[in-house]
Amino acid sequence: MSRSTIVRRGVVGGVAAFAAVALAAGPALAHHCYVPMYSLNGPTSANWEVYTAEDGAALFFGFMAECDEQVDAGYDALRAEGLPVGIKINAKMTIGDPKGEERIPNPNGANGKGLEYFGAGSTLADQMIVTWVGAAEEVDCGA
Repeated sequence: MSRSTIVRRGVVGGVAAFAAVALAAGPALAHHCYVPMYSLNGPTSANWEVYTAEDGAALFFGFMAECDEQVDAGYDALRAEGLPVGIKINAKMTIGDPKGEERIPNPNGANGKGLEYFGAGSTLADQMIVTWVGAAEEVDCGA
């Protein structure tokens, strides 16, 4: 079994890990949703906490790219698959708060087209990390 396969299985087995860290990050503790980012060059704001695919790989697997080529390969793979390159969580307030007695999130909140809900089964952030790590690991940084 290749190292890449082992990492992918570990990532899939720890699907909730990315959500757990994102949710535990300071004021984001009460947050249950995020916005996928398809570019890291967008406007920034102190109201939003940004977690890139590279951040997720380091936070959850201790995977640190050894060279710029690994980083580029990870992001190239995400773009090729149409996956986000990062996620952002509003640090000032909970957006998209579910309404009603049952407090059920919007059923469209796990469709990859806007506001995503961790609790609605969204795996977009997990797919982002799996893809980034898998592509980065395939690059040999040795000269």
